[in-house]
Amino acid sequence: MAENFDEEELDELRWKQHAQKRQEIRQKRQQQRLFKQRLKLAFVAGVTIILVVSIILIQKGKGNKSPENEKITAAGQNLTTSLETKNGAEYAANSEIAGFDNDNSENGSFNNNRPENTNSENSGENAGSENAGSGTENPADADNGGGSSYIYTSTENTLHLGDEINSSNAIFIDMETGNILADKGAKERIVPASMTKVLTLLVAAENIENLDDTFQITIDITDYSFVNGCSNAGFEKEEVVTVRDLLYGTNLPSGADAALGLAVYVSGSQEAFVELMNKKLEELGLSETAHFTNCIGIYDENHYCTVYDMAVIMNAALNNETCREVMSARTYNTSLTEQHPEGILLSNWFLRRIEDKDTGGEVICGKTGYVNESGSCAVSYGTDKNGRGYICVTVNAAGKWKCIYDHVDLYKKFSEI
Repeated sequence: MAENFDEEELDELRWKQHAQKRQEIRQKRQQQRLFKQRLKLAFVAGVTIILVVSIILIQKGKGNKSPENEKITAAGQNLTTSLETKNGAEYAANSEIAGFDNDNSENGSFNNNRPENTNSENSGENAGSENAGSGTENPADADNGGGSSYIYTSTENTLHLGDEINSSNAIFIDMETGNILADKGAKERIVPASMTKVLTLLVAAENIENLDDTFQITIDITDYSFVNGCSNAGFEKEEVVTVRDLLYGTNLPSGADAALGLAVYVSGSQEAFVELMNKKLEELGLSETAHFTNCIGIYDENHYCTVYDMAVIMNAALNNETCREVMSARTYNTSLTEQHPEGILLSNWFLRRIEDKDTGGEVICGKTGYVNESGSCAVSYGTDKNGRGYICVTVNAAGKWKCIYDHVDLYKKFSEI
């Protein structure tokens, strides 16, 4: 019996098939590269062996063991060792590149376009630092970015959540008053996964002058993403894209290729860019409870924050016009390139899945994340029917839909008060 799919499910199925095809092409290219490397290693090894044998035969034929001939023999042996070491290292590196994906991908079986997975594991160990104070700026009124910190306050009316939501950690904030309306382990250390890219987006936007400037995707970028099993926007090696493409590619499909492109464009390397990210955390007053080691959200024990911290990061991003525009986009078509003559259609599946749910208002911006250690997580910004703004962060739901419905339920609950 044929299955009946609605339009959204068919669209998602087409994306999965397209992503799988691109993944197969990438794997084939990596296998070809590995095969060539093997041939190169075999050729070099053969040449060096012939060279050493020739030197030995010459020595035996002349019966001369002069210091000069001993130097020649030693030089040949050193050359052999050097070439074998160099090519052996290259072979090992390419063998790793041609291997299987690990669990850092948010896409599960399809590691190219889909930003979420349905598996989860518990995460989080206590962080311990408490922030006190009151008040916060409304995104519509605050300065863009800036160096100011945002402080949110629990009140006697704060709802301490339990089993009514699936996520292990959560926070729901009224942006007009700065009050925490609901929380669950809000100050516990969590794994942010690809929610990290909200800060990546913010730091990049604050350091970019021309969104129409171009950037060439390198093999180092595509290989890094492949080796770490990351989700991608789908850019190809040597493809020239705009900085605007990189911004949307970072947020909508949670593309590691796009995020790395932004890091290299802004700072020259991911390491230098991460320094800017941690400097921004310090500016926001979060350095005691948050620390990032990469711009993508790949799991690392030293890559962490709290849901409270993520709400602060989201608020800062909302106050940046470029970030807010990117995070509110449902779809985006990248520039036309030689590799993609029609561009790449990118989608924010969190926004597309939640837009027809009854939240009592509208969810305007969002960014999802998933690694095994974080479960399904998301940070979002929405309004009630009167336009009052809220930020919601949840972590470690047992699937993308459970994560979505935690956001739906929280928005709905507080829109009715």
